[in-house]
Amino acid sequence: MRSTRATAAVARLNQRSAGRHYLMVMTGAGLFQLRERIDGTDRDLSDALPLDDFVRLVDATGPQPVRRMTKSDEAFARQLARRKSPDNDD
Repeated sequence: MRSTRATAAVARLNQRSAGRHYLMVMTGAGLFQLRERIDGTDRDLSDALPLDDFVRLVDATGPQPVRRMTKSDEAFARQLARRKSPDNDD
């Protein structure tokens, strides 16, 4: 089913956004809308969008998940910073 990606994106958004309730509406034309339920009423947050655009919008909405950094990731980031340093003559 086409809406599985959209439904999963909205579920992730609801998980990231404590105290808020977002929902997805699929139009008759097969487009998707993002809505927020506030005090029992729904408020439109987006226009009707195709699936890929809708998923991008939902993923960019709300608080973003904090990326975990391993020690290797941190060391690599430091190495890149040193390499990009303007005063480095290498």
